[in-house]
Amino acid sequence: MARHYKDLAAWQKSMNLVELVYLATAVFPRHETYGLASQMRRAAVSVPSNIAEGQSRFSKRDFRHFLRASRGSLAELETQMLIARRLRYTDQALADTILSTNDEVSRILSGLISSISAQTDI
Repeated sequence: MARHYKDLAAWQKSMNLVELVYLATAVFPRHETYGLASQMRRAAVSVPSNIAEGQSRFSKRDFRHFLRASRGSLAELETQMLIARRLRYTDQALADTILSTNDEVSRILSGLISSISAQTDI
């Protein structure tokens, strides 16, 4: 297992996701500044934050809990991105990149959760 959360592929890729979300939401209509844009940014930031907090805990059970929270935030973000795309707040290519990155991080987290579960038998 990684010695530091910054070494985890899930954390690194989720940091990239945060950047993409901030780029996408920067051009949202002004009236969405405290609405959808803010929700998307919070959901995106929550992913690497939970990975970092969980990895910094001393328990694999706690780590797994925080990884699951990260996956929940990814599901939120995916839904919000689909809404933004339907409302035409972002261009198709950027939306597709965000959704693809979101899916990749989710798969990595699923693998990490499975790995931790196998080690802890919980």
